[in-house]
Amino acid sequence: MNLKFPKLPIILFATGTLILGCSKKDKAPWINLFDSKTLTGWEQKGGAALYEVREGVIVGTTVNNTPNSFLTTEKAFDDFILELEFKVDPTMNSGIQIRSNSYDYYLNGRVHGYQIEIDPSERAWSAGIYDEGRRGWLHPLKDENSIAKNAFKQNKWNHYRIEALGDTLKTWINGIPAAHLIDDQTSMGFIGLQVHSIHAAQTAGMEVAWRNIRILTQNLQKYAQNSPLPALTKKNSLTSNELEEGWTLLWDGKTTEGWVGASLKEFPNKGWIIEDGELTVLSSGGKESAAGGDIVTLQKYGDFELMLDFKLTQGANSGIKYYVDTTINKGIGSAIGLEYQILDDERHPDAKEGNHEGSRTLASLYDLVQADTNKPTKPIGEWNTAHIISKNNQVVHYLNGAKVLTYDRKSEAYRKLVATSKYVKWSNFGELDLGHILLQDHGDRVSFKNIKIKSPIK
Repeated sequence: MNLKFPKLPIILFATGTLILGCSKKDKAPWINLFDSKTLTGWEQKGGAALYEVREGVIVGTTVNNTPNSFLTTEKAFDDFILELEFKVDPTMNSGIQIRSNSYDYYLNGRVHGYQIEIDPSERAWSAGIYDEGRRGWLHPLKDENSIAKNAFKQNKWNHYRIEALGDTLKTWINGIPAAHLIDDQTSMGFIGLQVHSIHAAQTAGMEVAWRNIRILTQNLQKYAQNSPLPALTKKNSLTSNELEEGWTLLWDGKTTEGWVGASLKEFPNKGWIIEDGELTVLSSGGKESAAGGDIVTLQKYGDFELMLDFKLTQGANSGIKYYVDTTINKGIGSAIGLEYQILDDERHPDAKEGNHEGSRTLASLYDLVQADTNKPTKPIGEWNTAHIISKNNQVVHYLNGAKVLTYDRKSEAYRKLVATSKYVKWSNFGELDLGHILLQDHGDRVSFKNIKIKSPIK
């Protein structure tokens, strides 16, 4: 079914109902993102769906054999209030991207970030929040929010209000509160209009349309609306998609359960604190293992996929170790294992040390393999994401979604590197079939959160 678009009145009405915040008395300093005539200020990413301006609206049309398509703002936004209207063919799926990005290093430029769902299906999750290209569903519309689920209007114009203030995302559909999410995965990015890919059996040419797209970027607290919905937080929790994929939390965000000191039988009684869902090793002036010492998982792992977020302070040094043997070097400095280096490369002298040039820099395999020098690093005080995959002895390090190094931990090339490193004195270093995961106390304040693992991996 193709959508028909009559000429529109200037003030915003939807099927005779006045849209919240859009009356003649509205004095808020709104900025129009769409001039109703051209696609100036917008650019297309992803697939090859057709976007055009038709009678004052943006129309997106499905095309066979192409991935998800996005018409995105050229400008990036951090905090904002966004309002728009849309009409969608009942057979389609679509969405509004917010705080989204596209980088060459991340899945070859795949658009990723928060998506406010447009869902005309019987599931009725319109205005729910999805994480496109990353974690999947963050805030689906459950049955208990039946008012929002029933607020969507088939074959008619619908209105969204989207608020993104700090780590809080709130949505409304036709004036009804739909989602209230606490999540800080991304703080800035473009806004995008999605035309979802279609199955081979689906008929191309289905349409979704958007109009009256406007944004507030100033005095947001003044214009923000309260939501009666309880906030759903994703810090230190797994999405439904992650659970289905086999991920488990390595840290619950509240207790020390599952972790002990590397040279202890219990968690250290000093040097580590848990506050606001963050696990932080305290500073001891740069003295290794002097605050509380390293902490390790109780469980050992073979093949695994590990992800966590970390935040550095200026000049800080720490690390994530894996295949750790706590019986080696016990009580003398840091426990022994392969290390994903965590470092302030600009300020810490270790960045220029090591037996292999650059091998002690951020995301490197410590003292052995240097991470890609073009790695995407976030500023001190912001959260970075470390990602390690080890399968059949093939190991890959990622930083903020970018692959920065790969190696075979039982190859001859690897053993030659060990032979000319600080690890040469330990036989078969890094070649354990099973070992602990470790977070390092290197004497500097570093924080961790969202620690999760998938093991075994297929």
